[in-house]
Amino acid sequence: MPNPVTSYALFLLLALALGGCMFGPDYRRPEVDVMKTYRFDDSTTRDIADTLWWEQFRDPVMNDLIGIALAENKDIRVAAARLEEFLGRYGATRSELFPQIGANAEGERLRSTALLWPNRLPAGFDPYHNSFQISINANWELDIWGRIRRLTEAARAQLFASEAFRRGTILTLVSSVASSYINLLILDRQLEIARVTAASRAETVRVFELRYEGGVISLLDLAQIQSQYETAVAAIPPLESSIGQTENALSVLLGRNPGPILRGRPLAQLALPAVSPGLPSELLARRPDLREAEENLIAANAQIGAARALYLPKISLTGLLGVASTQLSNMFIGPAHMAAFGVLTSVPIFTAGGIAGQVKQAEARQQQALVSYQQAILIAFKEVEDALIALQKAREQLLAQNRQVEATRTYLDMARLRYNEGYISFIEVLDSERSLFSIETIQAQTQGSVFTSLVNLYKALGGGWVIEAEDMTIYQAPRIPGKDRESMGGQSDSRPEAEH
Repeated sequence: MPNPVTSYALFLLLALALGGCMFGPDYRRPEVDVMKTYRFDDSTTRDIADTLWWEQFRDPVMNDLIGIALAENKDIRVAAARLEEFLGRYGATRSELFPQIGANAEGERLRSTALLWPNRLPAGFDPYHNSFQISINANWELDIWGRIRRLTEAARAQLFASEAFRRGTILTLVSSVASSYINLLILDRQLEIARVTAASRAETVRVFELRYEGGVISLLDLAQIQSQYETAVAAIPPLESSIGQTENALSVLLGRNPGPILRGRPLAQLALPAVSPGLPSELLARRPDLREAEENLIAANAQIGAARALYLPKISLTGLLGVASTQLSNMFIGPAHMAAFGVLTSVPIFTAGGIAGQVKQAEARQQQALVSYQQAILIAFKEVEDALIALQKAREQLLAQNRQVEATRTYLDMARLRYNEGYISFIEVLDSERSLFSIETIQAQTQGSVFTSLVNLYKALGGGWVIEAEDMTIYQAPRIPGKDRESMGGQSDSRPEAEH
């Protein structure tokens, strides 16, 4: 008769040999229609998308604000905690690949039932007795069909997706702080224009009131200049309101209570860095959202194999070693030892379509993830194209408006001169002042749009700067086991370590 220990050992070796088999499809990156070049790519610019690009604006206050946001923003803290959650999920799932060992200690005082006594008990017999037991038990599900490894593969991909989500949060945060700060500078410039215009028109109103009192001009002329003055004054409160609201929104991004925001360089003194978008295919590695979408696809793909493996028997090895006695003094003598070993097998026979339904769900989720990944790529290409054309056309518009402002200022100077000489009415002077006020306000908006479009381009491109910015956060992401976090830009090899 064969030795039971030898039989278990042979069975275990057979199970481990079969352990390389895994049900379900292995992940292969899907083919996507990648653009060759961008329509509005400026090949003459230099690529600084992998550096801390906001430093190229040469505004130390902007740099400080972004540093504060990276350290204090609440969304980044949430993303870091979310990453810790998925790291825990991965560890819990992966642990099922290994034997689960536990220990039990038990002590009882029991009374035997009288129904079990065949005869009358002798005098002085104590029906109570003690029972003590200490045991170590083990259970190991043999992953013959790869179900646990597929679940581990899915959990690991979800962990990488949460890491990409965290980096996407950093990308969005930096871009939002930069855009909000630039918007503040736009509003500051427009408020400055409104106040200077209102002050100039207030002086003109004072002069015209003297002229009216002296009978030099009519009430019509005085009313016209007063109307223009009030127009400039009325433009100030909405700008001040917008500035306060923008400062409050920026304060929240900084993780602070609403309040004023320090300014650095004025809008006109910001440097305008150049950037080359590179090849469209580089977006697949540079953008965190695309990496997140692909990792979700990997996880959904692995879930198919885990679901299909439910059709097959689930085999576990069980064992128990321990001691048991009615007296503590006899716990560790030979007769007190006990042991048990076995194989537990469960086979699905009839589930009324339960397993088939799980497989169908997994396959449907994989298709959803695939289409979402393809859609994310299309949106990424669109955002880069939109940012490139917005930047290019904003620059062209700003050049035209700069020339328009200069021409309007010349027109205003000439109109004032001709009015003083009596050749034209004051209506023409008012018209030229109104035109200059409007054009300068729009010019400030366009000037800010150039910088905002550049920020949007950096956001659309992603880039290695996200990793550098990540190191500036207080809540550092944990190191992900089995994969270098710095290599997340490449194609994921999301098979768990147990396969190698």
